[in-house]
Amino acid sequence: MAFSKWFKRKEKPEREDLVPTQQSGEAATTAKEEPGEAAPVEATSQGFFARLRDGLAKTRTSFVSRIDNLLSSHKTVDEDLFERLEELLIQSDVGVNTTLRLVDDLREDVKAQKITDPTEVRPILQQKIHEILTTHGGELELATPSPSVILVVGVNGAGKTTTIGKLAHRFKSQGLKVVLGAGDTFRAAAIEQLEIWADRVGVDMIKHQPGSDPAAVAFDAIQAGRARNADVVIIDTAGRLQTKTNLMRELEKIGRVVERELGQKATETLLVVDATTGQNALSQAKLFSEAVDLTGLVLTKLDGTAKGGIIVAIAAELELPVKLIGIGEAYDDLRDFDPDEFVSALFDE
Repeated sequence: MAFSKWFKRKEKPEREDLVPTQQSGEAATTAKEEPGEAAPVEATSQGFFARLRDGLAKTRTSFVSRIDNLLSSHKTVDEDLFERLEELLIQSDVGVNTTLRLVDDLREDVKAQKITDPTEVRPILQQKIHEILTTHGGELELATPSPSVILVVGVNGAGKTTTIGKLAHRFKSQGLKVVLGAGDTFRAAAIEQLEIWADRVGVDMIKHQPGSDPAAVAFDAIQAGRARNADVVIIDTAGRLQTKTNLMRELEKIGRVVERELGQKATETLLVVDATTGQNALSQAKLFSEAVDLTGLVLTKLDGTAKGGIIVAIAAELELPVKLIGIGEAYDDLRDFDPDEFVSALFDE
């Protein structure tokens, strides 16, 4: 069921007589109140499109404004124009491979339409970017019957915990019951941070002791979700690339546990990447796609980068849908990725 087509369902009664199954002798517990990081700000009255436009200001200045300056400085459409355009796209982290394909397509269209005015190149480029993002677009999905299980992967610092917290808030605001699983057992701080979010949003959380088996947490989280009639189970995972081999084996094991318990793969396996890392985000996406079957991407901190072109590179080279984007600290600043809105905001329309 597509997220945009959700209807508010009556929340199922919680069954206090059922508790999550324990595994490997480790206790599964729910969240307790702890002091911690400051809560996100509430959404402002400003419309999301305006916030998106503001959030893309750095990228628009670095990317679109420079393209406009380039086009306005040329009197005709020639090879020098295309070469300089390639440079700008690569500098904006659109990526070498994606840039070369994009400019080649642009050359063909310009030639076919017999365009000689450089300013007429802009709308064609805009349309090409829109096509890439639309082709590899997609909405967040939920499973029927419940519970839906969402695995969240990504390197430490990409914004996984914040994304999970905002997703939990979003689902709960839709009348859905949510259970979180603290599967990043490698870092005690990760468990504590997720616990703070669980308490803040008002949802249950399943955790084990630091250093315990993440797959056991996933198992218990799914069992708890079923026992408590949850609609959505969101499971955090570790993101320590310095132990790449162990991390990938760990993710593969979690995936097997989820598939065994559900009889199918996780409803969504979302990779959270930090837009400010530029081409490193693309490298991370390639790495994680080798270990798990990613269903979509969450691109965070778009408001903090001048190289938002990475979203085009990721969509084109990995052929994965960008499902969610983050453009601020408010709960509602994690939103469905809409190619139409994104391109219009980027090109200031």
